[in-house]
Amino acid sequence: MIRKTVLTGLVAALLCGSGALAEEERGSVTNLPLPRFVSLKSSEVNVRRGPSLTHRIDWVYKRRDLPVEVTAEYGHWRRVRDRDGAGGWVHYSLLSGVRTVIVDQDMLELHSRADGNSPVEAKLALGVVARLGECVADWCEISAGGYDGWAPKATLWGVDPEELRD
Repeated sequence: MIRKTVLTGLVAALLCGSGALAEEERGSVTNLPLPRFVSLKSSEVNVRRGPSLTHRIDWVYKRRDLPVEVTAEYGHWRRVRDRDGAGGWVHYSLLSGVRTVIVDQDMLELHSRADGNSPVEAKLALGVVARLGECVADWCEISAGGYDGWAPKATLWGVDPEELRD
């Protein structure tokens, strides 16, 4: 009887634990979701080895509006990673909540609607940084260089595959 009770307790604990995994992780400082996408506010952003000015600068981002993913928070610092998986710590004042994406497909067609059969409005080169607008199931509206249109989510870095935006 004791063995059955322990086994039942373990199964219940595992089931409760799997439910906890489904909950969204939140930042300890901002209470915002982790991970989350943001963009760089400045055209020169130092990326540090740790969350303080005393930590060594590993490299410098030189592209304003570049999307990055926040993976951790510590005081006024955010650990970020870029499209290539490189990461480090950035002061929060250098980050913006304005959402941007990177075009991950060369000559990406922007359509007039969220439909691959709709007219093509423009084509964007690989690596273009675009402003993110509305997102539906498989498509997002983006704008860059005076052009705007809809692109498949799978061709963009900086938006979660399940993310919906109004």
